[in-house]
Amino acid sequence: MLLYIILSVIAIASLGLLYFIHSGVQLPSGAHEVIANTVAEPIPEMVKGETKFAKSGELDIWYEKIDPEGKIKGTVLLVMGHNSTSMLWTTHFYQPFLKEGYQVIRYDNRDVGMSTWIKNWDRKNPYTVEDMAADGIAVLDDAGVESAHVIGASMGGMIAQRMAISHSTRVSSLSSIMSTGYMMDPDIAPVPKWFTQNFIRFGMRYMLLGGKSAGPKFFVAILQTLRGDGPYEIDIKGASEIMLYETQNRRGFNQRAIYQQGKAIEASGSRLEELNKISMPTLIVHGKADPLIIFDHALKYAPLIPHAEQLFIDGMGHDIPLIYLGKVHEAIFRNLSKN
Repeated sequence: MLLYIILSVIAIASLGLLYFIHSGVQLPSGAHEVIANTVAEPIPEMVKGETKFAKSGELDIWYEKIDPEGKIKGTVLLVMGHNSTSMLWTTHFYQPFLKEGYQVIRYDNRDVGMSTWIKNWDRKNPYTVEDMAADGIAVLDDAGVESAHVIGASMGGMIAQRMAISHSTRVSSLSSIMSTGYMMDPDIAPVPKWFTQNFIRFGMRYMLLGGKSAGPKFFVAILQTLRGDGPYEIDIKGASEIMLYETQNRRGFNQRAIYQQGKAIEASGSRLEELNKISMPTLIVHGKADPLIIFDHALKYAPLIPHAEQLFIDGMGHDIPLIYLGKVHEAIFRNLSKN
């Protein structure tokens, strides 16, 4: 009788686990075929410019500098978000800046990509967004750039805000995309539990079995969770190529980064009372359907920055899909022209 009860409990638990793994957000229609075809094809080269390492204290910060044809009008520094590398700044995003004569620099934050992965990290004394902003300044120093137009997305927007506050002479203009002045703001609803649960599901659903297609499936599933409710679809092929490039041509993904960079956000606290110190031309971009850093964050922090321009987009989530990219570029170029 006891054995029967134990086996019944195990069976019920197994069914519950299977239900958990296979419920929630699913891959878009046709994704499996697109991913399979992409895995079978050669992966295009994604690094187009000169690559170097900047020294930020004891850390090596990898960056890529891409020059336009002809005279350089200025420099655009691209700062990516949580647990994401510079490769997520795709050619669709940065090519228009090159076309207009701007030099583009994109870099890997500490703990991701080709930059130093911190192994002796101390959870009682974590690095902060201020430290990560210093990494970006180190990149500008190494590249010989006195001042740049800084564009940050998500956590990259937090880093860019900190650059603008603490290193104001190095920032010509600020564009903060799908970001916040205080991620743990108690007055704003936190990241919903279903969002975190989906990440666990994806890891169990796709990564446990391994294989070349596992990484792209995992990444596409994450992007599907981050998308808004507008009339657009995930770029499955482009996302698969980025994941494959990271794993085959670079160092892959640092599993510790999601926690260590998350602690940096938490340890840094609020910038809300400092945002009035931002004096350079500023643009705040946010999707009204953002499921991760919800729109309430933008509504709260954008008015605290003097004279900040606002671009709030219906249907856009925690992403910058092609359907809205024209609006985003138009607003950024308008902001750049102010300085």
